[in-house]
Amino acid sequence: MKSRRSFGRPVDPTISLIGVPVGIGMLPFLNYFFFIFHSILIVFSLFGWIWKKTRLVNLVVLLLIGSSWFILGIWYGLGFCPSTEWHWQVRMKLGYYDMPASYTKFLFDSLTGLNVSAGFVDILTVVFFMIALFVSVVVNVRGWMRTRGPSP
Repeated sequence: MKSRRSFGRPVDPTISLIGVPVGIGMLPFLNYFFFIFHSILIVFSLFGWIWKKTRLVNLVVLLLIGSSWFILGIWYGLGFCPSTEWHWQVRMKLGYYDMPASYTKFLFDSLTGLNVSAGFVDILTVVFFMIALFVSVVVNVRGWMRTRGPSP
């Protein structure tokens, strides 16, 4: 969702993602990769609970996202997302410096061509996240209770 800002640092022809240096030639590929990866992750987070085979993975992904936003967020800012941070680093190396703090705002604005209020997008993001988390917990608990069988 949100990313730390790294303005004021000198521009360097390499970037380090998770401690791995990446050459400048990889940056356009990584820009597309993060756009696609993050979009798929968002869709899976919202709807992965629908299919029985992906329900547990969906719950784990939602818990990891929540942990990132609210636990890592203590140190890096509420709503922190490592994927957003890495994508923003790539985009800054490509010369894009006007990135919003919210990835969902970036995604929404990019896909619609609109400039929606960051606060509105953040509220929608949290509401849909909470709905997806609630539904995922419910369907996972129901499934677990059914496989456990009737209690004596």
